[in-house]
Amino acid sequence: MDLTYQTIEHLAPLVRKKKISPVELLDAILARIDALNPRLNAYITVAADAARADAQRAENEIRRGRWRGPLHGIPISLKDNIATKGLRTTAGSKILAGNIPDEDATVVRSLRRAGAVIVGKTNMHEFAYGVTTENPHFGATRNPWDTSRIPGGSSGGSAAALAAGMCFASVGTDTGGSIRIPASLCGIVGLKPTYGRVSVHGTVALSPTLDHVGPLARTVADTAIVLRAIAGRDPLDATTLALPPPRLPENLKKLPKRIRLGLPRDYYFDCLDDEVRSAVLQAVKHFEQRGADIVEVALPSLAASVEPSNHIALAEAAHYHHKMGWFPAHAAEYGEDVRKRMEMGPEVRAVDYLRAFEMQERVRAEFDCAFAMVDAILAPVTPVAAPQLGQKMLTLDSEEEPVRAALLRLCRPANLAGVPAISVPCGFTRAGLPIGLQLIGPRCGEEMVLRLALAYEQAHAWQAQHPDL
Repeated sequence: MDLTYQTIEHLAPLVRKKKISPVELLDAILARIDALNPRLNAYITVAADAARADAQRAENEIRRGRWRGPLHGIPISLKDNIATKGLRTTAGSKILAGNIPDEDATVVRSLRRAGAVIVGKTNMHEFAYGVTTENPHFGATRNPWDTSRIPGGSSGGSAAALAAGMCFASVGTDTGGSIRIPASLCGIVGLKPTYGRVSVHGTVALSPTLDHVGPLARTVADTAIVLRAIAGRDPLDATTLALPPPRLPENLKKLPKRIRLGLPRDYYFDCLDDEVRSAVLQAVKHFEQRGADIVEVALPSLAASVEPSNHIALAEAAHYHHKMGWFPAHAAEYGEDVRKRMEMGPEVRAVDYLRAFEMQERVRAEFDCAFAMVDAILAPVTPVAAPQLGQKMLTLDSEEEPVRAALLRLCRPANLAGVPAISVPCGFTRAGLPIGLQLIGPRCGEEMVLRLALAYEQAHAWQAQHPDL
């Protein structure tokens, strides 16, 4: 049995029954990393020795009957902007190349309590401020489906590692699509939870108003398992919500008798690659054929929200980096693209920053109106499959658009509204590149988007296909 592509849902009972050991799982993952990381560059830091100690500890606990749950002894990775005590956390930046945190981020403490084995820190777009993971300091991460292409970003290393069997799950961050974009381009599952559902304490911030922490995995069930472990109220993060933990996969398999799904008439289906449009509409048809009511919904302010979203991110990122003493003091040490954005931040006028929050309220109200009629909204994740490394522009419907703007376009609204959104594989292009379906739910509606994503996944075999490496 090839362990590296097994699911957590499948492995956890075997680990609990002592049929597979955490040490055995870790050895398989480390061997996979040794074989593939030189090609894919998915990891910045591999914590082999610490992971072996954690795996042995988990094995000893399980032998004594102290099984902690489905993540106990399971090797997972973390995006490198999430603090790990004693293990360097670079945020993909030369400025933090030697940064060794004194404490774990809240999500890391949660994962350690669940018994997870932290195998390493994954590559990312510098300071999470981009969508390609073409990192000028640690090298570009390559998409396992086609190594001439980007994996997306900014959580690109996490998605590439999962697609290549180099971990069983990961935790990333999402400010404008940074979990869902790489999940879509790499053919895995990625969930951006409701704003405040998962603590951001201990992560290197990009834009605190828009930042989210969430899970990436190869299946919806595994995504739910990780979310359950990391979600919850955190006294160190005032934005977190006091909610019961999300249900485990076995409790998510039954859908309500009547499902109403929204199909946006605005914004989401403008300027799409034909293959992406076809795959997503086929997914819509799948739900309709299985009895879902498809309802057209209006979200008229989304196009006008792009610039206000940028104003929030630019201003908050510049403020945070100035507060931390990184910019402009170390301006020469930033990659060119991120440095340019830092230079733009102080130019955002206070009135435009405040108006951006007025737009945020309008977008939230429009989503609320839509969710009064539907249980979830169906949309593409990205308008194209994975672009080439180094590609700056693309053309859709005879319109030229920067790659960065195109990949952010369909994900950013869920960050502005603070609602949960998941990317789940829904097919491949003729060139063999993954395509993602986005399911967007109401505030605190993670269970509904997980249920729908799980039902769709179980009716198809997309997740069973793996890159030829």
